[in-house]
Amino acid sequence: MEYPYSNFYEFLLAQAQKRKRKVALFDGDRKITYGALLENVDRLASFFAANGVGEGDRVALFLRNSPEFIYTVFAVSKIGAIIVPVNTFLKEDELSYILKDSESTVLVASTVHEHIVKKSNGPVQCRFILWEGESPQSDEKNFAFTEALTHSGEVRHIARRLEDTAVLIYTSGTTGKPKGAMLSNKNLLSNIEFSRKMIKVTHKDRVIVFLPMFHAFTFTVGVILPLYVGGSIVIIKSLQPFTNVFRQTLMKRVTLFFGIPSVYNALAKAKLPWYFMWFNNIRVFISGAAPLQPKTLNAMAKKFTRAKLLEGYGLSEASPVVCVNTLEKQKAGSVGTAAYDYEIKIVDEDMNELPTGEIGDIIVKGDHIMQGYLNRPEATRETIVNGWLLTGDMGYLDDEGFLFIVDRKKDLIISKGINIYPREIEEVIDAFEGIAASAVIGVRDEKSGEIPVAYLELDEGIESINETVLKKHMREHLANFKLPKQIHIIEELPKNATGKVLKRVLKDNLRDESR
Repeated sequence: MEYPYSNFYEFLLAQAQKRKRKVALFDGDRKITYGALLENVDRLASFFAANGVGEGDRVALFLRNSPEFIYTVFAVSKIGAIIVPVNTFLKEDELSYILKDSESTVLVASTVHEHIVKKSNGPVQCRFILWEGESPQSDEKNFAFTEALTHSGEVRHIARRLEDTAVLIYTSGTTGKPKGAMLSNKNLLSNIEFSRKMIKVTHKDRVIVFLPMFHAFTFTVGVILPLYVGGSIVIIKSLQPFTNVFRQTLMKRVTLFFGIPSVYNALAKAKLPWYFMWFNNIRVFISGAAPLQPKTLNAMAKKFTRAKLLEGYGLSEASPVVCVNTLEKQKAGSVGTAAYDYEIKIVDEDMNELPTGEIGDIIVKGDHIMQGYLNRPEATRETIVNGWLLTGDMGYLDDEGFLFIVDRKKDLIISKGINIYPREIEEVIDAFEGIAASAVIGVRDEKSGEIPVAYLELDEGIESINETVLKKHMREHLANFKLPKQIHIIEELPKNATGKVLKRVLKDNLRDESR
């Protein structure tokens, strides 16, 4: 793949020169043009440089969705530093761990998260904190964005190369401590090009960003991609009230809507006003982060006849998009195909490629694969083998190269030597009326080795379901050895920031209850 740019700042500069008066960012009633965006980025870069931030330094972002998040990303790129987006749902100990592990020297934070920041090691470890919103105090270690964006002075662009690390994305840490995936300019620009071609994104598109900008999916496809092509971003700072998302979608004539399954589950059931259905400009819905239920796909297709809902698949270590269904061809249950220099293989435990249709480990290769985990050479060697990224997911490819995810390898249940894939059971349970979502985990059992146990979250307004009828429904669609031996109805399944169910929490809770 050929790359017209080597880093983020280069393409922003090119777009600002070409589209100076075009609106790049919509922030509520405020419109920020490409010219103004570049000016703010340059001022912020000058402020950073004047305060000792330089090439290779790590700048951590503990920011809500905001123009300031975007200014920081491109300012950091201009001075050759490295961006560290941090999950704002984390607590002080978790934030402290990432700041220390990444060796971040600067923290950019929103004042809405002040109580977490103040309790973390940020005030001690970092040279200074730059606050989005009113700075809680004014001294040599605390600055307000309003001050930084009035900074004058020139700073030259340190033109980092394609191979240089641009971003450290921390994995969700489902096992052990989170690890920093080192993503180069090439990794991210490759993924942006891939996504642009697959979804046919152009300068005419407007993207609504309500998912957290710190997440790999939103960061690459929701924030960087629109600006790369000269499009526009509609920024949503808070999901409350969610009706504001629909209002902004309609008023700002949004064409690309990036969401997660829980959003589409709600959208499929919501009674939207006729004028929204009639006048919205959405041409594509994109879903990532977790599997979509077939009933949601069908309901969305019936409801939005002028738009396509495309399911994709990715992971932080792949920058993050691996594959996606296309506008030309989609397959229900599939996460799409890889193209444009990306490869996907299904292999056995000895890395031997398996025949079409056979379930195995999913491995991927291409310019989007991370450089490795920060300061973790052993973990890197275990995850990247001969250039292939071992995703930890299991699935199969059909004869047209469409990928079907079966389950996470670590979630696989082995009962009496037979493999049981929780996702297969979950799909059957989710199809039952009254169930919003389900999660199936494996629990140790003396006789079988492991047994499947199901946790159910009911639709809003539903207080109970007939378990006898549910079990009959499962017996009609599943072999006896796959049937959950226990069923627990809980108020809400534990999820991370992007709606992915945290099965380790369910396992820990069950373990605690059995003690």
